[in-house]
Amino acid sequence: MAKTTKIGLGGGCHWCTEAVFQALKGILKVEQGYVASSDANSWFSEAVIVHFNSELISLQTLIEIHLHTHKSTSAHSMRHKYRSAIYYFSEVQKTEAQFILNGFQTTFQNQLITNIYPFSEFKASREAIQNYYLKNPEKPFCERFINPKLKVLLHQFSEFVAFEAIPEKLKTIQKQIHDH
Repeated sequence: MAKTTKIGLGGGCHWCTEAVFQALKGILKVEQGYVASSDANSWFSEAVIVHFNSELISLQTLIEIHLHTHKSTSAHSMRHKYRSAIYYFSEVQKTEAQFILNGFQTTFQNQLITNIYPFSEFKASREAIQNYYLKNPEKPFCERFINPKLKVLLHQFSEFVAFEAIPEKLKTIQKQIHDH
């Protein structure tokens, strides 16, 4: 039986984060919406809940991909809406995520601003904007903001990409990457 678990991830727009994680092997479901933590971080910010088979893709890989597909070192003015976060569901997961995050700091030139928070509450996005990239890959937003993140996946993490889950256009880009 598969080992299914979940982790909450927030970074940029939840349309982008959803598209990145929907494109990976071992992902069972990505819930797009808004996540709140607790105490001083109890406000909702855009995020996803990623349900995954930990025998096919590790938490370490998910966190590494997350750090490389959003501005994880940038404390920009929209951080209230787009908190750079990992939301844990257990104390064991918190400890593991902190260990992983600390280990990746050395691979970044600037300080990671990604924080680890306890998961408190989730509100799903309205149905019309769920699976946004899969429904609208040709929209200007997708071209401008999501495709560059997916290109990072194709270039740096191709062994984890579920090619059947990405639009044909990105398969062409993947072929160009490998031909060079």
